[in-house]
Amino acid sequence: MRAVIVAIAVAFLVSLFCTPIAIKVFTRLKAGQPIRSDGPQMHMGKKGTPTMGGVVFIVATIIAYVAGHIALTTLPSQQIFQVGPTITALVLLGLLVFSGAVGFIDDFLKVRRRHSGGLNKRGKLLGQLLVGATFGIVALYFPSTMLDTQGSRTNTETVGSTALSFIREVSWLDVGKVGSVIVFVLVVLASTNGVNLTDGLDGLATGASTMVLGAYALIAFWQYRHWCADPSYVTKPDTYCYAVRDPLEIALIAGAAAGACVGFLWWNTSPARIFMGDTGALGLGGLIAGMAMSTRTVLLLPIIGGLFVIITMSVVIQIISFRTTGKRVFRMSPLQHHFELAGWSEVNIVVRFWIVAGIGVAMALGLFYSDFLAATS
Repeated sequence: MRAVIVAIAVAFLVSLFCTPIAIKVFTRLKAGQPIRSDGPQMHMGKKGTPTMGGVVFIVATIIAYVAGHIALTTLPSQQIFQVGPTITALVLLGLLVFSGAVGFIDDFLKVRRRHSGGLNKRGKLLGQLLVGATFGIVALYFPSTMLDTQGSRTNTETVGSTALSFIREVSWLDVGKVGSVIVFVLVVLASTNGVNLTDGLDGLATGASTMVLGAYALIAFWQYRHWCADPSYVTKPDTYCYAVRDPLEIALIAGAAAGACVGFLWWNTSPARIFMGDTGALGLGGLIAGMAMSTRTVLLLPIIGGLFVIITMSVVIQIISFRTTGKRVFRMSPLQHHFELAGWSEVNIVVRFWIVAGIGVAMALGLFYSDFLAATS
């Protein structure tokens, strides 16, 4: 627990105090956010606000990960964990960094062209596919080599599973390694685009992502406390444990990312002095997808990220309705802009959408814990 707390604190402080520096640097570089001319007119006042702020909390998360591992070295030797970097960290931080890199290219092109159209859809999709496939393969083809204090191999799990999962793996939904990589690529696409579509109002995506990442930190730490690889916990044949890989590592990274988002939110909330841009939105989406895979809760993700699902579906509904009937269901999509055009204030929309995000997170955590209670009763 100490390592997770250290990571959260370091990420928060780095993000909080480095974001103003990023604001000055991006402002000096004239890296302002171009505003769509066909969007809500009240957004025109945000023109020139520096973007690409996601760079700050991505870097803060990596620094906090290192700090958390330094804290891990001070724990008693009988604790079950791998002190050095793990494949799990490679996958999760890789998804954060390289998904963010795809977004950075998009943001850079927007700034350079002084236009809201950055990387074309095909290029962005290709980048997301490559990132998802690369880390999906790493997650499925590299089993753990963790040893206990006697030198015996205690955990041969991979980061991902060949079976689809809800609270844990569903054995009869085994799709094989290739099928699992394909599923993960789809999850990455859904998650990155879901967060990106949500990032339309000051602080909206940042606050919602903080809740989701905080939920995964709790889930992963609970799995660590009830881990099948921990011989001190698995003492009876009927002990309820979680067959995952490196759950403390997952909790540390999720906590670090959540802390970094909170520090960034200080400057990103209305009126925002900096935007996360596609750099941050795609990075967070990639990390959230990795969290779902590594905690074996892929089918729980639509509930944890309920707000992202609702906003994404508003776009899908709008497109289908317009192309089939020529009519729009919403004044504008994504959904947050519909309420803007209906006369709601930006802060009002953000706070209420945060409540929706919180409800989804609470429902998911309730389902996760109720499964544990049902199994141990």
